[in-house]
Parts: sequence; structure tokens; C-alpha cells
Amino acid sequence: MIDLRSDTVTRPTEAMLKAMMAAPTGDDVYAEDPTVNLLQSELAERFGHEAGLFCPSGTMANQIAINVHVAPGDEVICHRLSHIYNYEGGGIARNSGASVRLVDAAEGAVPAEVIRAEVNPEDSHFARTSLVCVEDTVNKGGGAVQSLKTLSEGSEASRALGLPFHLDGARAWNALRKTGEDWTRYGRLFDSVSLCLSKGLGTPAGSVLLGSKDFISEAHRTRKVMGGGMRQVGILAAAGLHAIEHHFDRLQEDHDRAARIGDLLAEHPAIDHVARVDTNIVIAQLKNGRPAAELVDAQHSAGILCSAFGPDKVRWVTHLDFGDEALGRVLQALHSWH
Repeated sequence: MIDLRSDTVTRPTEAMLKAMMAAPTGDDVYAEDPTVNLLQSELAERFGHEAGLFCPSGTMANQIAINVHVAPGDEVICHRLSHIYNYEGGGIARNSGASVRLVDAAEGAVPAEVIRAEVNPEDSHFARTSLVCVEDTVNKGGGAVQSLKTLSEGSEASRALGLPFHLDGARAWNALRKTGEDWTRYGRLFDSVSLCLSKGLGTPAGSVLLGSKDFISEAHRTRKVMGGGMRQVGILAAAGLHAIEHHFDRLQEDHDRAARIGDLLAEHPAIDHVARVDTNIVIAQLKNGRPAAELVDAQHSAGILCSAFGPDKVRWVTHLDFGDEALGRVLQALHSWH
């Protein structure tokens, strides 16, 4: 089967496995794993932060960040499409006892004017607004890349209001590959950053949370409470180091293949609309309310796995294990479907 359900389905390359097997390890709960420490320090430096914390998953990294930034009863501003709200099991409420102020803007953006308009007044009747979270790229926005202007203005507005500005950078690597933006300049827009290694970069697991030394010190405590303390985990950190060095530039191949799929779907008579394809995600809406299951089932019959992304929307995600031969099969199957 050609699996385009997500970019999390990739398997380590032979070179990545060799790097993992050669990694020196230690007990990371004691901060003694040299490979983890190298990954954390390298990413912190390259993204303009003081320290980093290796976490098992992007969800945990985000939830740790939220937990450190807010107190029970506070409120988090995020987009209605955001992963932290839709796909993290209600973790904002469950883990941190905080409420959510959902906002809306095109393709998952959280512009400065929206932030300023949604901050609660200093009144005991209202939850205390304590955090602004943004996502880049935006999964439910079709892999949309946030413009640097929007992020910069959002950062400035948040900080002027005394609010930390957190990035869910699950696919920030794809955004950076698309824009060519300097990693340090980008990273310094945020008070905390979650960078996932197991999506576009193709590692088996892991995300790194970045922030100040004090923030990461508290995050380390929260990670322990959440059960995220790991021991000789340098074998996973080594995969991250290898991927950053060898898999970043090739993300353009994923973007190009996704664009080919998007172009075909945009001309397909059964497709009403295709979200703008910025990176490696393609989301198509079927015409006349036809159920997504029709196309998902047809793709499955052709040996292709994709995902229903709503009652009449379907998602494909290109990745490291999806090459040109597989692309040809997908294009042919979509062309033949009516």
C-alpha cells in the first residue's frame, strides 16, 4: 500500500539507523544522555533560545509548554483549527485546568488585531488571558505556511500585552524549507517553540521544546509529572540530529509531489475545492456533499491510503517514503476516479 495518511508513517533510512546504533547514551532523566544534550543545545542555538528539552511527542511538548505558561483557570488564545485544541485530547483543560478562546482567521493565522481583540479585561468575572498559541504549518489549514509578517506582528502584539507567544511547530521544518527564512530569526519570534522530528524529517519519534533556561527547567519538571522522562534515549535523539542534517533540504521533494496531486485534483470534475498547497499536505473537498468515504474507499481499492478530513474532505500527506513511482500511481488512480 502507498500510505499517504500522514508523514508520521515513515521508517528510518539505513543511514539513520546506523546513526542511531552508534549513538552514545546515558540517563536523560538525570540530563546525562550526551546525544540528547547535543540535540537540545544545537536546536536551542540554531533557533535563538537558551535551552531545549527532548520530549516523546509533539503533543507532550505542546502540553508541557502550555502547563508551564498558564495557571488553572487561565485562558489560552488559539485558532479554531489548531492542533492543540482539536487533536490533543482536551489536554489544555485536562492537564492545565485552563480554558480556550478560539479565534478565526484565514488558513489558521492568528493576526495581531485578533489577539488584541480577544484578550480579556482585568476583571475577576473573566478568565485571565495568559498565552497565545500559533501553529506553523497549519495542518487543518492544508499545510498553510504562516507569513513572517503575521507571525512578527502577532509576536509583538502578544509581548506588548505581557503574553507569552508559543509555536506549535509540528511542521515548522516544512514552513522553513518553503520560505527559506533564517532559523534564528524565526525562532526568536516565540517565547517557546515545539519542533517535531517525526513528521517531515522522518524520525521514529520525538520533539524538542525550546525556551529560556528557567522555562525549560520548569518544563523538565512538568515532563516528569506527565510521564515523559526517558532514560537511554540518545538512540532517538541521534535520529533527530541525522534528520536535521540530511532530510531538511529534501522536504522540497515532498512539496513538489503534493503540488502535483493538488494540481490534478483542482481540475477534477468531482472536486469542488482544493486548499492552497503550500507544503506537503493536500486537502480536497468533494462536490455536492459527496461523502469523503467514497474517495477514501476508491483510493484504498487502488492500493493507496489517505484520510477523511471531515464529512466531505480528504487529505493526502507526502513524505520521505513516497517517491515518483508512487506519485505516478496516485495520479493515475485519481485521474480514473469519477
